[in-house]
Amino acid sequence: MDWNTWHDKYDVADSWMARRLRTVQSQTRAALDDSPAGPLKVISMCAGDGRDLLHVLSDHPRRHEVRARLVELDARNTAAASATARRADLDQVEVVTGDASLIDQYRGMAPADLVLVCGVFGNITDSDIEHTIGACNQLCKTGGTVIWTRNRAAPDRVPMICDWFGGQGFELQWLSEPGAGYGVGVHRFTGTPQPLPTGTRLFEFVGYDVLRQRETAPSV
Repeated sequence: MDWNTWHDKYDVADSWMARRLRTVQSQTRAALDDSPAGPLKVISMCAGDGRDLLHVLSDHPRRHEVRARLVELDARNTAAASATARRADLDQVEVVTGDASLIDQYRGMAPADLVLVCGVFGNITDSDIEHTIGACNQLCKTGGTVIWTRNRAAPDRVPMICDWFGGQGFELQWLSEPGAGYGVGVHRFTGTPQPLPTGTRLFEFVGYDVLRQRETAPSV
């Protein structure tokens, strides 16, 4: 999978990807609007070219209060994200070219007011989804928000993801309709952040195309 050209599908105006992007951006804007006064910290995991967050920050009234770290492995995507941040004069946005599955990438930013886990859960195994959700209580501050995405193809994992978040002290704030053609969820952390461990890998990024092949392969 070419994760740079994959972003081209966002430019197809009524595609499910474009609609999901608008939904994520709307929920990101709402989370920033609702955050307490003062400096804010934002983490974006597997950030791609950053449009989930950067296109919101570019004209948001709190844009200069936000310190953000975007972590993405594809250097073409991080170059695009860095260029977007420069054009928008977002000088507190840090774009990291690196493995977003390594929790050490978020040291110094956690616990954050907003954590974006978009484009992740559809590309990793169920056990890694649960493991990553289990780490969100280390990445997110009390009262902070996690915004996540997951496709709703059968078998639909969205209800299970919501249950896993609930088990980690998160309350569901908003969930896209089942028939929307995509899944976007917003959870607020009501617990106490746990210390960030060192050297932990949250997941292996498999890719939805590989996962789908595994799910549909005939049993022997």
